[in-house]
Amino acid sequence: MRRKLAAGNWKMNGTPEMLAELSTLTGGEDGPQILICPPAPLLTRAADVTLGSKVEIGGQDCHANTSGAHTGDIAASMLKDAGATAVIVGHSERRADHAETDAHVRAKAEAAYAAGLTAIICIGESEEERLGPDCLDIIAAQLDGSTPDTATADNTVIAYEPIWAIGTGRVPTMAQIVETHDMIRANLTARFGDAGAHMRVLYGGSVKPTNAAEIFQAENVDGALVGGASLKASDFQPIIDALAAS
Repeated sequence: MRRKLAAGNWKMNGTPEMLAELSTLTGGEDGPQILICPPAPLLTRAADVTLGSKVEIGGQDCHANTSGAHTGDIAASMLKDAGATAVIVGHSERRADHAETDAHVRAKAEAAYAAGLTAIICIGESEEERLGPDCLDIIAAQLDGSTPDTATADNTVIAYEPIWAIGTGRVPTMAQIVETHDMIRANLTARFGDAGAHMRVLYGGSVKPTNAAEIFQAENVDGALVGGASLKASDFQPIIDALAAS
């Protein structure tokens, strides 16, 4: 049984005043795990606000090294010290804006493991790749290259985010979501055995209250990585509720 996960990625958004809403989020007694990933300057405050609540806090990125001359970067251990339980690695915006390769992402995931954090490893295709004949092979190669050999169901979550759907309001068809998530599950199980069968796989890309319930019907969708709709409790709570009901 894989516990559902509703993860919110605030990206470069958020103010201290917005943190007050976090402790109002709830998934019920046995409901989904709830994770919010605010910008780094808000991590400690967010952890304080959510202390004792159902909400956990995560980072949006980490460096592969534990320390050193890396101006502007954050070590995974620093995120842990700030109160984080998880960190996103390999988001398409990091891959595009900072030229991160699968090898970079894998090294960051390994750093997260070493710090005691869960790594949320992001993979996904461009629109051109989606329209081409090799789309699933491209996603599978990303999955293989970005996921360390030491990945387990406890330290790893996979987030499938089609790049062309992020923040655009466009969403793949249910057939495409099902096909892609089934492929990811099959690859994880083939590589990691029982651990791969129990790794959670999230969908991300314009998830909102109006489409969440349908997306969560897919057998191998274990939750969502949500962007803009996670900034307000009034938008994110219905997504959590839809996940709890799935």
